[in-house]
Amino acid sequence: MTPSPPTSPLLRYGTVWASGFRLRGSGLMPWWWRPILWLLWVALAGPRDMVRAHQPTHPRSIKIEGDITLGGLFPVHSKGPAGASCGEIKKEKGIHRMEAMLYALDQINSDPELLPNITLGARILDTCSRDTYALEQSLTFVQALIQKDTSDIRCSNGEPPIIRKPERVVGVIGASASSVSIMVANVLRLFEIPQISYASTSPELSDHNRYDFFSRVVPPDSYQAQAMVDIVKAMGWNYVSTVASEGNYGESGVDAFIQISREAGGLCIAQSIKIPRDPKPGEYDKAIKRLMETSNARGVIIFASEDDIKRVLDAAKKANLTGHFLFVGSDSWGAKISPILDQEDMAEGAVTILPKRASIDGFDQYFTTRSLENNRRNIWFAEFWEDDFRCKLTRPGIKIDSEKKKCTGNERIGRDSPYEQEGKVQFVIDAVYAMAHALHNMHLDLCPGSTGVCDKMDPVEGRLLLKYIRSVNFNGSAGTGVLFNENGDAPGRYDIFQYQMTNITSPGYKAIGQWTNHLRLNLEEMQWSGGIRTVPDSVCSFPCNPGERKKMVKGVPCCWHCELCDGYLYQLDEFNCEACPFNMRPTTNRTGCRPTPIIKLEWHSPWAIIPVFIAILGIIATSFVVVTFVRFNDTPIVRAAGRELSYVLLTGIFLIYLITFLMIAEPDVGVCAFRRLLLGLGMCITYSAMLTKTNRIYRIFEQGKKSVTPPKFISPTSQLVITFILISVQVIGVFVWFGVVPPHTIVDYEEQRPPNPELARGILKCDMSDLSLICCLSYSIILMVTCTVYAVKSRGVPETFNEAKPIGFTMYTTCIVWLAFVPIFFGTAQSTEKMYIQTTTLTVSMSLSASVSLGMLYVPKVYVIIFHPEQNVQKRKRSFKSVVQAATMSTRLSQKSINEKQNGETKIEPDRTQ
Repeated sequence: MTPSPPTSPLLRYGTVWASGFRLRGSGLMPWWWRPILWLLWVALAGPRDMVRAHQPTHPRSIKIEGDITLGGLFPVHSKGPAGASCGEIKKEKGIHRMEAMLYALDQINSDPELLPNITLGARILDTCSRDTYALEQSLTFVQALIQKDTSDIRCSNGEPPIIRKPERVVGVIGASASSVSIMVANVLRLFEIPQISYASTSPELSDHNRYDFFSRVVPPDSYQAQAMVDIVKAMGWNYVSTVASEGNYGESGVDAFIQISREAGGLCIAQSIKIPRDPKPGEYDKAIKRLMETSNARGVIIFASEDDIKRVLDAAKKANLTGHFLFVGSDSWGAKISPILDQEDMAEGAVTILPKRASIDGFDQYFTTRSLENNRRNIWFAEFWEDDFRCKLTRPGIKIDSEKKKCTGNERIGRDSPYEQEGKVQFVIDAVYAMAHALHNMHLDLCPGSTGVCDKMDPVEGRLLLKYIRSVNFNGSAGTGVLFNENGDAPGRYDIFQYQMTNITSPGYKAIGQWTNHLRLNLEEMQWSGGIRTVPDSVCSFPCNPGERKKMVKGVPCCWHCELCDGYLYQLDEFNCEACPFNMRPTTNRTGCRPTPIIKLEWHSPWAIIPVFIAILGIIATSFVVVTFVRFNDTPIVRAAGRELSYVLLTGIFLIYLITFLMIAEPDVGVCAFRRLLLGLGMCITYSAMLTKTNRIYRIFEQGKKSVTPPKFISPTSQLVITFILISVQVIGVFVWFGVVPPHTIVDYEEQRPPNPELARGILKCDMSDLSLICCLSYSIILMVTCTVYAVKSRGVPETFNEAKPIGFTMYTTCIVWLAFVPIFFGTAQSTEKMYIQTTTLTVSMSLSASVSLGMLYVPKVYVIIFHPEQNVQKRKRSFKSVVQAATMSTRLSQKSINEKQNGETKIEPDRTQ
């Protein structure tokens, strides 16, 4: 008799309706849970399979009897090809890890101190490395939690059916892949079944609100990502790319790395590449091309599966990029050989990270003694045996492949096949022990003094067990502490490795540091492609040289252009340049400012030697003339030259020569005062005396044309008075200047400030600008011009009677000298040698004008006095009238000679007997 279909299948915590699902304490579930619970209902409560579902038929699984049953999820097989759920057996990640759980159960059950008189059993399932398949398999764990209404079901004899109750799974160990754990955790939390993973590291699983019954003995990738950020920063990189396998592990790992690097600052992502689950041909080559678009980003952070890692390395090798990329691999790479097999040269220098682990010696002894005879509880062991020893077991009705040898059963693991303990074995053991310690503590609290499972633990309440799981704290199989935080995460403890090929006995992974909340990295132990010890660069822009500022590239905080702080700018900080104060210039490396050197015209400078030499000669010559005149003071020539005015004029000439020394001397208040006073005074004295002389001559001969009466103020005393009146104007002007602006020194930093600051100099000088200098000389220039005008007007007077013509020639020459001075002086105003040129030009011009006056007015007289004393005799005195008549006659005869235009020269000899 076929059982009648159920009218209302019931869940233990609620009723399943076609329109929605309600669980105890959770209200109406979201729509996206409906497919999962519908799958539960169809798979476990369908009308045709109701009775069969309650029979002891399960998916291929390992069943270990015990008082308390734990579930186990392991990737015993890889993903199958299209159309198949499972593929080839996975020896390390599958069999090693699963056997680790069996080993841990044996150890716990034999331990009299841990769960005494209580035996732990297990139901272990294969996830086939596929999340959807794992979800179907994990439904086995919730069968016991489903209460079904069988009141309408009767056997053929009318009796109710006898249905054996499935074992109750109180907790689950697993899964391995994060995507599988996420899928399974979504189901287990509905039935409040705690879950402890030994390998899932996705940061998403740290979300306590969504995965509140999930815990793990491995740290999440957020810790791993933090460790990888610290590694990258320790190596001085600031520009890296990321490669992730599509899926929760790869994408969440890279997302965590990017998020942490963004928060830490100073690290930029050049490229972020995702490899699809089912990559098309050329997908890996395309990824390498994208990485090379930012070739400066040599560092590549890779969160990817073993297969993707291997294919990325292969694509880089085909692109002839050996040694270019510097990989930093996550724990999926770890210290494994399989991802880099036959790609060792590409992987050289790769830095990898792996949760801190230790090899469990007890497990090695356990596993290497497993055989077909003593390990019949592992239903996949025979398949492992065939794959590990590359042989074939005989089975009834199955013909053995002639190419494969027959298994004898006498093979031994580690002796006849290579063996190395898989890296997560320690964590599988710790996960089982964490569950055992939680149950042990729960038993001590709920069943004090009782042996075996008491009523309070039958059944085990999942939420209470979760509380005890989160409270465990014990030393694990490797001697490290096992504990969980509020999100169920284990503390972050990582070993850091680098794959090295040279300078070591054999190529392999070398431990170079560790990370336990902070990084300890031994950079001296690191070695890169070609045996290089220095860490290669992976930066967008190299650090700017001292004196250069960073001009940031918009949107990329790790990229910049370096701009020199040129001219008089120095580097204020990393991003700004600032001008040095006016009295300073940048240091050689432009990181600061230094005082600008202060200079003055030195005595040993060529610009000073020439003027000083001329001035010394002039002073000697002037002194000689003065001494000669004093010696022969009463001789006719000296008296005829006008002794009083001659001494005044020679004094002025002497001061003109003397000013050269004041112009070159180091400026101070005294020097500056004498510069102001003597600069114009020497010329003023000289030209005042000359002007008085020429004016006297002019007035005498002009008056003689009109009358025989001598003009006024032609006596020596009058001449001196007139001269000193003219000089007093200059002196008064200078003293007024002293009162208005007292003399002082300044340092002129603008005058010698060329584009190259290395040539900048501050010039110590008196406070005399070019304008004030010209103003100081302007009065003397007026006197000089006036004197020249009188010299021109007196040019017709015979030289026998006066000094008009020598004075005229003196003034003409002087004017030429000063006309040359003006363009030279003002034309060099923008020159960096301005101080030298202008000082030399001024002093030489003044010395030349003094030399012209000295040479034309007094050298001939000195010559006569010394070499022709016979001419220096007293002549008969002539009256003013005879002098004027002689001069008038001479002028008329000269005019007549010109008018007659005679050939040859007509020379009128003056009558020297008058």
